[in-house]
Amino acid sequence: MEKLSERVNRLGYSQTFVMSNKAREMKASGIDVISLTLGEPDFDVPDNIKQAAFDAINENYSHYSPVPGFLELRQAIAHKLKRDNYLEYTPAQICVSNGAKQAIINVLAALLNDGDEVILPNPYWVSYDEMVKMMGGVSVMLPTSYVTDFKITAEQLEEAITDKTKAVLFSSPCNPSGGYYTYDELKSLAGVIAKYPHVTVISDEIYEFINYETKTTSIARFPEVYEQTAVINGMSKAFAMTGWRIGYSACPEWLAKACEKIQGQMTSGANTVAQRASITALQADPSEYKYMIDAFKKRRDLVYDLMTEIPGFKVVLPKAAFYFFPDISHYIGKTLNGTEIKNSDDFAMFILEHAHVGCVGGVSFGSPECIRFSYAASEEDLKEAMRRIKNLLDPFN
Repeated sequence: MEKLSERVNRLGYSQTFVMSNKAREMKASGIDVISLTLGEPDFDVPDNIKQAAFDAINENYSHYSPVPGFLELRQAIAHKLKRDNYLEYTPAQICVSNGAKQAIINVLAALLNDGDEVILPNPYWVSYDEMVKMMGGVSVMLPTSYVTDFKITAEQLEEAITDKTKAVLFSSPCNPSGGYYTYDELKSLAGVIAKYPHVTVISDEIYEFINYETKTTSIARFPEVYEQTAVINGMSKAFAMTGWRIGYSACPEWLAKACEKIQGQMTSGANTVAQRASITALQADPSEYKYMIDAFKKRRDLVYDLMTEIPGFKVVLPKAAFYFFPDISHYIGKTLNGTEIKNSDDFAMFILEHAHVGCVGGVSFGSPECIRFSYAASEEDLKEAMRRIKNLLDPFN
């Protein structure tokens, strides 16, 4: 008898962690590997946030919090959503979780029955499809490409919605493409979704602050879909608090209560010290953390100039987040140094083994013709990584 459940057997491993672990193993064996795999800011947590954590420890915030989070934190989140996103939410509509990942899982668990469909525009963050599988759902993929800046159209969305559709799940700004939907594009998507009250939009906005152009818009801004939208966000990216594990959802109250019910049986409230520190982070003016955004923008421009010189790479300048997602279909179907390149996962492994640069293939992002590079790394490492890749690929062109 099979001891493991069908649920766990149908899940795959995160390709991001597969590649980062492989790069780590090679580095431990003495190979000079530059890893551009993980989506993690390379900055330390700002001092005012760290001090708030020390204060919370000294004030004995060591007991259970309410399941959806401290009221003061939910009030700070509600204030942030109004200040930055022009969204009106009450603390009762907010559930604080152990990272944005759990916030998404809570919403999916609250919505999905076995066989229900979730629409995922490609490319999507690697965990989305696996989360849908875990909850018994079926992912419906909508293809995009670098030509459309990796964004779907309202027409595509309308064609994909069926009676079985329960949710549309996407990130804007997007991991892995670094693009985002404009106000007008979101308005057109909202116009479609509003026709189908059985559909909930799950809008992952974790990269909203890491943005180099116009301010991003939340689809919850549109009144016609406000009651159909779950906004997901968290502390990891904007505040470099990846290990502190604080995320949150803002939803219609019926859905927020369902998320609280699920979380109460799974993990209860999130880390109390990290919650108190998050209050300080959110209450500060966003300009206090702009130095990180400025550094990311400088790196983005540097990598773009270097990556456009790499033969066979079709590159879109990302407007947000800290990723490049070049199309490398030029190399698919070829044999390089005896390695057959069937898809971008093969190509990513080829680059790791021969140029000693870690990146992530696009298969698990739903885009097998692309690869993802994180530029949350030093300028010196980024320059050297692009040099190595160019030198590796030049002879094949």
